[in-house]
Amino acid sequence: MVETVGIDDRERPGLRERKKRETRIALSWAAIQLTVERGWDNVRVEDIAAAAGVSTRTFNNYFSSKGEAIAARHVERAHAIAAELRAQPADKPLWDAIIDAALSQFALGLEPQGDASGQRAAGLKLMLAEPALQGEFAKAYMAAEAEFAEVVAERTGTDVTTDLYPKLVAGAIGAAISAVTQQRLHTPDAPMEELIREAFGRLATGLTAP
Repeated sequence: MVETVGIDDRERPGLRERKKRETRIALSWAAIQLTVERGWDNVRVEDIAAAAGVSTRTFNNYFSSKGEAIAARHVERAHAIAAELRAQPADKPLWDAIIDAALSQFALGLEPQGDASGQRAAGLKLMLAEPALQGEFAKAYMAAEAEFAEVVAERTGTDVTTDLYPKLVAGAIGAAISAVTQQRLHTPDAPMEELIREAFGRLATGLTAP
């Protein structure tokens, strides 16, 4: 007897992966929100799990600490920007492609959105300055730059292991995102698109594609 495979069976692995990603993002966002509102020392893993509607065990399946959960938001944004950059037309100038990729995905970041208040901005500043988070952010930045370098190498025909160019551009992308995030904290009313275009536009004039 031949066993048939239904559409649901074929779609199930993709659905599982999507749900895993959604849970990961929900936990990371809950960790950020609670830490901004209450302060680093007043948030427990149990609080984050409850805010995301999952068990503490589920949290531990995704993250080893609340710091890792907070930094994961940067990793998610980096994945999204890299994927969008890879999807840009091959004949589009590199920095135009980078700007468009960043603009399409920057909402995944830590910067305050339109409903941000002075209190929220202050909470974000305190969170980002938390010493316990610095190691996690450093790992997140390294992972992001490695991914950016791979995509830049693909688009420019360079080698990510032997050429400096993709690494330089990847580092510049990371620096621009960090600068935009910090600037938005100090000037929450500044249009995000304007900040991104300025940051990457300035880089484009000095790091032309080979």
